[in-house]
Amino acid sequence: MSEELRSIPPQHGSFVFTSESVTEGHPDKIADQISDAVLDAILAKEIELQEQGYIAPNGVPANVENVRCACETLVTTGTVIVAGEIRTQAYVDVQEIARGVIRRIGYNRAKFGFDCDTCGVMSLIHEQSPDIAQGVDESFETQTGATTDPIDLIGAGDQGMMFGYASNETKTLMPMPHYLASRLAERLAAVRHDGTLAYLRPDGKTQVTVRYEDGKPVEVTTIVISTQHAAEIEDMGKIKADLIEHVITPVMDAENMPWDNADIYVNPTGRFVVGGPMGDTGLTGRKIIVDTYGGYGRHGGGAFSGKDCTKVDRSAAYAARWVAKNVVAAGLADRCEVELAYAIGVSKPLSIMVDTFGTANVAEDKIVEAVEKTFDLRPGAIIRDLDLRRPIYEKTAAYGHFGREDADFTWEKTDRVEELKAACGL
Repeated sequence: MSEELRSIPPQHGSFVFTSESVTEGHPDKIADQISDAVLDAILAKEIELQEQGYIAPNGVPANVENVRCACETLVTTGTVIVAGEIRTQAYVDVQEIARGVIRRIGYNRAKFGFDCDTCGVMSLIHEQSPDIAQGVDESFETQTGATTDPIDLIGAGDQGMMFGYASNETKTLMPMPHYLASRLAERLAAVRHDGTLAYLRPDGKTQVTVRYEDGKPVEVTTIVISTQHAAEIEDMGKIKADLIEHVITPVMDAENMPWDNADIYVNPTGRFVVGGPMGDTGLTGRKIIVDTYGGYGRHGGGAFSGKDCTKVDRSAAYAARWVAKNVVAAGLADRCEVELAYAIGVSKPLSIMVDTFGTANVAEDKIVEAVEKTFDLRPGAIIRDLDLRRPIYEKTAAYGHFGREDADFTWEKTDRVEELKAACGL
């Protein structure tokens, strides 16, 4: 296959690429955070019960390894609906969890269009299907006697393909447009929370366009920020000036990315008072490109939030990022994309693809061999190596699952660099 067809985006000549992000108060992100908060609460409670030696009336002991969660949330005017399939020995108060997330985000007054204390919260959660559970609890390989390795006991929670991506164009090895858009959204929320711009409201979106020369980012050409604001603020010029001073400048200066000639659009439609769930319905899993690489790397289609770590939509996507980031951090390539594919109930990945888009610094077939030698990508091994049975997920549900410097984001560690180098003979 020609490099021109393989390279998305291209590696030669001049081009621009645009990515977007959204704030924690965007309706879809509210839904994601509620779903992950439910997951976190279940994991935390199950761990607590396990440590206490709790045994349920049906004789089943509490064990965090037995937790299964696929939680979906819908938010709209005055209403939150939480649904999905969950298996746990723990009881959690879904109403209070949802209200707590909404309160933390900042929708705590009716005048903001959504109120954590007065909105209706409906829980439609039920137990996971035993037909799905049997293949996850005991994989195809274990059922057929093909292996006795305990890591093989866990089968993939679904079929599908998952992608991971890394690029050396930022310090976190993320694509520059998406990294900047995410940091702008994060900063937009920070100046609201700390009172710097107290007239801001929780809903907001950011977008950044970056110009590339021969595959390297050289300048920001366009910045777009749309932010919900208090009704009494009618001067869009004031909002723009404030955002340039307190949001855009600090983020751009920290990344040392030229933006002097950038076109800047702030609330280009004008007034933005009605926002959040009152302005738009939110659903879990509807911001999967915001969650990953801003469109620069490919996406398998599966959402993350509300899913426990046996769901490879989440855990294998984290693992693919881990692999790709270590390949780039090791200097084996400037860009790397990893695709993993699984069958439901089967432990071993069906395929592992590594693509460096013509940027490899060693033979690409050696990189593939090194990845297969260095990483165990069975679901049980991913869960073990990335320590995924912990209540860490709510904070992943806004501002991106990747490219963030947080110790709990274990898939961001570059802890396999030396092994990869050694496997490549370096």
